[in-house]
Amino acid sequence: MDFVIGKAIYESKSKKRLWLLVSVIFNITLLGFFKYYNFFADSFMDMFQLFGYSIKSSWTLNIILPVGISFYTFQTMSYSLDIYYGRLKPTRDFLSFATFVAFFPQLVAGPIERASNLLGQIIKKREFDYGQCVSGLQLILWGLFKKMVIADGIAPIVDDIFANYHSYPASTLVLGVTLFSFQVYGDFSGYSDIAIGTAKLFGIELMSNFKFPNFSRNVAEYWQRWHISLSTWFRHYVYIPLGGSRVGKLLSVRNICIIFLVSGFWHGANWTFIFWGAFHALAFIPVFLMGRNTIYKNTVVAERTILPTLKEMGQILLTFSIVTFSRIFFRSASLTDAFNYIERIFSNFEYAQYSHPLGYRMVDYFILLALFVIYEYCIRKDERNPFKFRSRGVRFMLYTLVVFAILLFYDSGFDRSFIYFQF
Repeated sequence: MDFVIGKAIYESKSKKRLWLLVSVIFNITLLGFFKYYNFFADSFMDMFQLFGYSIKSSWTLNIILPVGISFYTFQTMSYSLDIYYGRLKPTRDFLSFATFVAFFPQLVAGPIERASNLLGQIIKKREFDYGQCVSGLQLILWGLFKKMVIADGIAPIVDDIFANYHSYPASTLVLGVTLFSFQVYGDFSGYSDIAIGTAKLFGIELMSNFKFPNFSRNVAEYWQRWHISLSTWFRHYVYIPLGGSRVGKLLSVRNICIIFLVSGFWHGANWTFIFWGAFHALAFIPVFLMGRNTIYKNTVVAERTILPTLKEMGQILLTFSIVTFSRIFFRSASLTDAFNYIERIFSNFEYAQYSHPLGYRMVDYFILLALFVIYEYCIRKDERNPFKFRSRGVRFMLYTLVVFAILLFYDSGFDRSFIYFQF
């Protein structure tokens, strides 16, 4: 559909808006049916039950969600949008277009590439580049470390705490959501690194999807560094067409709310994700109103010094705390669980040393996470070169340590699916 519509948009100037509308409706309808039909059906029945009516027959469907549909739907839709906005000419090579839509390294969990970047690389001739290949293998190795050691290593602890939050004190619940922040970062950014690295082996340069968001100094900077491909997609194709920040403060705040609510809904058909999006909107709006939403754009913490200032440290800890708190909604199975989790944090102030039922040694993971944060801080200026050291001996020592860590923390009995596969 988008391959045909793209040519129609380009050739029919008078009807290009109509053709774009057909493309958007077609894509959103497919996404909405597979991902959101049951959500709306359940919500509709729940609304009737609030007024005392009971609908006996279920309207939900037992359908399988196509893997990666949220990602490739937005990716193929960008083709029609880029042609409409004059950023791209349609291709007549259907095989190249199909490769762009179904490029396997990033197909199921991003980065969400735009046609103006990826399609042109697929069409042109590529030659083997040794440096690009080495860089790709480094990113793959670093991505495997973040996924298999960081994310999968602490996942059983997070699962236990969230599954049994009603029986744990506040200190353990804070530990659980903090570890989940590291888990989802290691899991998702690890996948992105593997995808970008694999694409490099084919001579393809994908966009960066993460730029060390844990060192962000406010929520606006965080969204400039976290899931960059999604946030820039919404900015270019939704926020700016709505008027962006050029339409006055009130309408700009409206646009911000729309973006974050849609972003939350994009993540899943659950009210928890909508609340998560609303929470980030409320955290972002004060930064925007104070005019501080772009002050850290294209800069890194302690850019010209070794260590951050006390002010920067405070900003980083505050931002990390806000983002981590929001992830209670992201991780909980329902709003009831999320609010009960929060209530126990603020009502049950007991401290108790956590011990996992299977005997995981917490001190090992604290040391591991501390070393991980320190290392990421050292390489914070270049997310695409995790082993950027001139000495070959240092690089090979790091390769060896990373491989041993992967082998040491590997658990064959644990479910290793990526978190973002569900979206």
